[in-house]
Amino acid sequence: MKEFIWMLPLLPLLGFLMIGLLRKSTPRPLISIIGCGTILISFLLSCGLFKEVYDARQAGGDGVIFQEVFNWFTAGSFSLNISFLVDPLSSIMLLIITGVGFLIHLYSVGYMANDEGFGKYFSYLNLFIFFMLLLVLGSNYLVMFIGWEGVGLCSYLLIGFWFKNSNYAKAAKKAFVMNRIGDLGFLIAMFFILANFGSLEFQQIFPAAGQLAMGDTSLLIITLLLFVAATGKSAQIPLFTWLPDAMAGPTPVSALIHAATMVTAGIYMIARSNIMFTLSPVTMEVIAIIGVATALVAAFIAITQNDIKKVLAYSTVSQLGYMFLGLGVGAFTGAFFHVLTHAFFKALLFLGAGSVIHAMSEEQDMRKMGGLKKYLPITYATMLIGTIAISGIPPLSGFFSKDEILAHAFVASPIFWALGFIGALCTAFYMFRLLYLTFFGKFRGTENQKHHLHESPSSMTIPLIVLAILSVLGGLINIPEALFGGAWLANFLSPVFAQTNQVVEPFHLSHSTEFVLMGASALGAIIMAFVAYNKYIKKSDIPGADGSAEQGGLYNLSYHKMYIDQLYDSLFVRPLNGLSKFLHTVVDKTGIDGLVNGIGELFVSSGKGIRQIQSGNVGFYIFMMVIGVIAFMLYGLFTI
Repeated sequence: MKEFIWMLPLLPLLGFLMIGLLRKSTPRPLISIIGCGTILISFLLSCGLFKEVYDARQAGGDGVIFQEVFNWFTAGSFSLNISFLVDPLSSIMLLIITGVGFLIHLYSVGYMANDEGFGKYFSYLNLFIFFMLLLVLGSNYLVMFIGWEGVGLCSYLLIGFWFKNSNYAKAAKKAFVMNRIGDLGFLIAMFFILANFGSLEFQQIFPAAGQLAMGDTSLLIITLLLFVAATGKSAQIPLFTWLPDAMAGPTPVSALIHAATMVTAGIYMIARSNIMFTLSPVTMEVIAIIGVATALVAAFIAITQNDIKKVLAYSTVSQLGYMFLGLGVGAFTGAFFHVLTHAFFKALLFLGAGSVIHAMSEEQDMRKMGGLKKYLPITYATMLIGTIAISGIPPLSGFFSKDEILAHAFVASPIFWALGFIGALCTAFYMFRLLYLTFFGKFRGTENQKHHLHESPSSMTIPLIVLAILSVLGGLINIPEALFGGAWLANFLSPVFAQTNQVVEPFHLSHSTEFVLMGASALGAIIMAFVAYNKYIKKSDIPGADGSAEQGGLYNLSYHKMYIDQLYDSLFVRPLNGLSKFLHTVVDKTGIDGLVNGIGELFVSSGKGIRQIQSGNVGFYIFMMVIGVIAFMLYGLFTI
């Protein structure tokens, strides 16, 4: 199977080319078959590769498969290859990308059935999968960077898919610009890596980095720059405001790009580079602080949002913050475990929200929903599973991955644990708030909407059911020893983090303490579910139409998203717009254009004046000749 690694990214690329070039003449059923089929075959290939890696690990090997595709360029002693690396970390990422990606492609067949851009949409989805696979498979930072930039491009195309809406086009531009800020950090980091290690290949860089001293300055610079890149791609403070606005794209796009794959690229990159980050404790501290701050800020904002997709968007930002908290406290396996479980339950929740929006004739305001449980039974049941999973209530998947991060946070600093615990309480509250406002109580929409309420077609409900099953069972792959599990995922990934495990002390927490932490987290989530039930079901406290002020200062701060967008607008957008207008009108048009045009006008005017001399009058010419002779004579006289 390893001989066919190159086919993994090639198949989605072929799907993109076929659909993109022939979309106007190709019937929609064939577009669906090509779009979904290429990803399905890639998934089957990923399963085969995973089996090879798994068998190698069972036999005691490291499970690394390396394939050089071709030499890209050689400059002096430096040579760069397009080559792929499949190991325990990338093999699981391949399953997430192609497996969840296929389910979302299948869901899109029903969701986008009546959209005029059906073919273009599937071509963009295939192109995104191609770049995401390139990002994960790359054996060096440059191949990873190509995929990194590619998914940013596809994100722009898909967020602004309905570009005729100017707000959607602005959201796409905002995502593109904020990602470019982070990408600059990645680009500069590669120059530093090349200067310090003479290579961009992981297999040459990481062993050399492991020989450096703890706190090495070069590693500090490299890791901080890489973290800037991850901050942009994975929507962390201060570069997180693009992701909620990215909900302008079709809902399946939100599930694929902004829940399961692209936004986790930053976590994957840091996990891949774990030894460099481990040897830079300052960077690790920064990552943990930024992560827990992002988790809290996003969760606080999500509590009062009324757009069902916006709640899930801020939830995604918050969960990504948890993953970065895990990375910052050294829980690389725990952070990646949460990437895995989050891909299941967040994709499920986004697709469930899409099913609700589909049934509600594109309505996204939860205040105009209610009572949908009896009309959308499959959607309700699957979203209930997703809500329980993300809230961290046992025994669903989110409980195990979130608590592993919180356990490591407790060992690193009880303050980190306390802040993470508060974020977990907020998560349970806003997710059950979403569930209650959407599916319980009386229907608050229009009669026309009520008349058209119906469960989604099977192409949409089957992916929901599969993701719900994965959300239930996903946590079983890394049950901790305290719960009599074997921590399979940690053992499977151990070769990836082998250097780090040699540098730092092994994680240790008594089982009794771990039980207390788990119990507190689970009990807190259940209590918050009942608090939300009491507020939105028993008291029917539906948010007002204006969503604002009488609730108090904290409510307004949360509802208005902490005024962060307004702050950025005042600090950066308006000053830069003003500067650009000044440069355009004063420097460019008045200064540079004025100088260039002035010189041109000077010569044109001079030419017009001199042209008058050429009158064609012979007498005038003789007169000028006489004047000239006299002038020469006078010059000769006075220069003797």
